[in-house]
Amino acid sequence: MAELSYAQGIAKLPLLGQTISQSLSSAVAAHAEREALVVRHQGVRLTYAELGEQVDRLARGLHALGLRKGDRLGIWAPNCAEWVLVQFATARLGVILVNVNPAYRSTELGFALRHSGCRMLVAAPAFKGSDYRAMVAEVRGDLDELEHAVFLESPEWAALIDGSAPDVQWPELDFDDPINIQYTSGTTGSPKGATLSHHNILNNGFFVGEACGYTQEDRVCIPVPFYHCFGMVMGNLGCVTHGACMVVPAPAFEPGAVLETVAGEGCTSLYGVPTMFIAELEHADFDSFDLSSLRTGIMAGSPCPEEVMRKVIDRMHMDGVTICYGMTETSPVSTQTASDDELDRRVGTVGRVHPHVEVKIVEPESGRTVELGAPGELCTRGYSVMLGYWEDRERTEGAIDRARWMHTGDLATMDGEGFVKIVGRSKDMIIRGGENVYPGEIEEFLFSHPAIREAAVYGVPDPRYGEAVMASVILREGERLSEEELQAHCKDKIAHYKIPRHVRFVSEFPLTVTGKVQKFLLREAAIELLAENESFGPSPGTTDG
Repeated sequence: MAELSYAQGIAKLPLLGQTISQSLSSAVAAHAEREALVVRHQGVRLTYAELGEQVDRLARGLHALGLRKGDRLGIWAPNCAEWVLVQFATARLGVILVNVNPAYRSTELGFALRHSGCRMLVAAPAFKGSDYRAMVAEVRGDLDELEHAVFLESPEWAALIDGSAPDVQWPELDFDDPINIQYTSGTTGSPKGATLSHHNILNNGFFVGEACGYTQEDRVCIPVPFYHCFGMVMGNLGCVTHGACMVVPAPAFEPGAVLETVAGEGCTSLYGVPTMFIAELEHADFDSFDLSSLRTGIMAGSPCPEEVMRKVIDRMHMDGVTICYGMTETSPVSTQTASDDELDRRVGTVGRVHPHVEVKIVEPESGRTVELGAPGELCTRGYSVMLGYWEDRERTEGAIDRARWMHTGDLATMDGEGFVKIVGRSKDMIIRGGENVYPGEIEEFLFSHPAIREAAVYGVPDPRYGEAVMASVILREGERLSEEELQAHCKDKIAHYKIPRHVRFVSEFPLTVTGKVQKFLLREAAIELLAENESFGPSPGTTDG
């Protein structure tokens, strides 16, 4: 009888039956004088005792504003010490933290806050030329439930954390309570709020850290964004559950700041997507930094070229670097390579199933588990599967079946040793430098332009980001539009990473007999043209066949 593509993660350690608040309290008690958080660009350096104290002060301040268990609070800021304080202070109160991508523009911000029903927003005043104050003012009139908007570095923020708020009897919380909402782009235009519990993300951070061999001696450099699971779960919770130190090099990724931080802080672990590691390796002053303290780390978000992995191991001393695979809806990691796996396993697969997790590969049409080696859709089941999409029962049921299997939409194979290899995507998601981009959302936005009749968005290979966003556009009769004008239309209305890098104007799309656009044909033609010239069409705004 043929073996099937199913594996369960054998666990040496039990799941943590704690809330995030209890985990932080345990870390404070066990590691009070050890450094917990270092934020280089802010000059912040906190021990676990100091971190616990500041978290409690902020939690009391939030409670004094009327926030209670189950309320939602949005955080809209780049990586900073305050982000970490808000993450753990909301967990103290059982307030559900809503992560808002720093790249969001006003439309996306308004949707996330309105859909989740945030009572409060904590935001940076500005970031990378974006005026957050102005954007909040633009959408606030449409947000009936938003009672407070507090900006960092303001008198209101200072008052919130000054410690004058009265003591609080912390609420009774359960580890299955929802504690985090993360918005993922929707294929039909509206993002989905993946709702995660204490149990989901605390355990995932813990077992990611276990796979990296973390102890209280580790110092983890976290240049990946906190608004994403990579930063706040694999980074922050991975550290706190091991008494390790969170080290933040900059508000957003800067290769020089990362290298300087690793060398200056003696970091033992480094996180990043492949493009980040490439930028670090190619930095002009790379050889001037002493990176000998590194031993491990995590590369995730997109496939890693073998040459890059070899350089990371040889030149950055990260013999124990691991590859992780997962998705926000699974907290996020489902599989991970081991530090002692052969190199070809670490670049050719995404490892084996995590402890306490099950994976199987099924035939998409029938749901039948396929034989080993055969491709199919990867499904995940276990503690890590989200509670559901916030206020969206229909799409939750479309993603999680009756047996609680999360259908990832990724096509994969499994070998006889349980190693999983991602071979494609059944959904047409684009992964640009670790950011998940869903074409449907961009297409819906492009349709709002009066000159555009139809638009098809898809990914094409990009040497730096893995994939770039490309749009094939059919104009309305008599209309003219250039690539630059289309991109300008997108600027400041959708996140920068969603703006099409390439635009091709065409007169028609290849269709199936049922009228569906055959994007794979558009993609194939685009790749051929890209190889010849990155400029498409006979002239801006005209159409070709």
